[in-house]
Amino acid sequence: MSAELIARYYEAFNRADWDGMLGLLADNVAHDLNQGPREVGRAAFAEFLKRMSASYTERLTDIRILAANDGKHAAAEYVVIGQYLTTDVGLPAASGQQYRLPGGAFFDIENGKISRVSNYYNLQEWLRQVR
Repeated sequence: MSAELIARYYEAFNRADWDGMLGLLADNVAHDLNQGPREVGRAAFAEFLKRMSASYTERLTDIRILAANDGKHAAAEYVVIGQYLTTDVGLPAASGQQYRLPGGAFFDIENGKISRVSNYYNLQEWLRQVR
């Protein structure tokens, strides 16, 4: 069940179906940004998606999902294929640079909804590719 939930989450991501992604999240979802702060709540996650879609277009491939037997925890690893469209705050200038890098995420699941998403990727490798 939890692996299917995470698969639906990434299917929605790859379709840029932000409403579909948000529908899979708990109201008080905790979102741990890569090398950044924790944001809490579905509204904060929606704002994150809005910021991200303004600066990047991304697709995930080679998605592998691992789920704990308890149904409360899952993890995924994948390859991000993206394009940097508009300069993001504090990052190098965007000019349509393309990038490809591995990433991963950890999830907590409660009552059939994702209650935590913690994303990780190698920021230094991303910076190397877009500079």
